[in-house]
Amino acid sequence: MSAADTLQFQQIAKWSQVVCAIVFLIFLIWAVRKYLVPAIESAAKARNAELAAAEKHRDAMKTEVAQARAGVEAADRDALAIANRAKEDAARERQRILDEAKADGERTVRNAEGELGRGRIAANAALRAEFIDRALTLARKEAAAKIDDRENLRLVNNTVDSLSGGRG
Repeated sequence: MSAADTLQFQQIAKWSQVVCAIVFLIFLIWAVRKYLVPAIESAAKARNAELAAAEKHRDAMKTEVAQARAGVEAADRDALAIANRAKEDAARERQRILDEAKADGERTVRNAEGELGRGRIAANAALRAEFIDRALTLARKEAAAKIDDRENLRLVNNTVDSLSGGRG
C-alpha cells in the first residue's frame, strides 16, 4: 500500500466519522423530537392542569373563607341580638315577677288587715265574755249573801240588756 492509499483510507475514515457523527446527531435530534419533546409537553400540560386546578381550588377556598367569615359575622350579630333579647326578656320577666310579688304583698297586707280587724273583734268579744264571766262570778260571790231573788233578777236583766246592746 502506498502512501496515497493510506492517505485516502485516512480521508475515508475521517469522513466516515464525520458522516457517522452527522447521522448520530440527526438520529439524536429525531429521537428527542419523537420521544422527549412530547413527554416534556405532556408533563408541562399535566403540570399546567395541576396548577390550574390548584388555582381553582384556591379561588374556591377563598370564596368559602369569605362565606365562612360572613357566616361568623352573621352568627356574631345573631348572638348579640339573642343576648339583647335575653336581657330584654329577663328585664320584662323581672318586672312581671316584681309586679306579681307586689300585688301578692298588697293582697296579703289587705288580708292581714282584715284578719287583724277580725282578730280584734274576736279578741274584744272574748275579752268582753271573760270580763262578763268574771264580773258575774265576782257579783255572785259578793251578792249571793246580800242580794235577794228580786235584785238578782234585776241584775240579770240589766246584764242581758247591756249584752244585747239595749235591744231587749
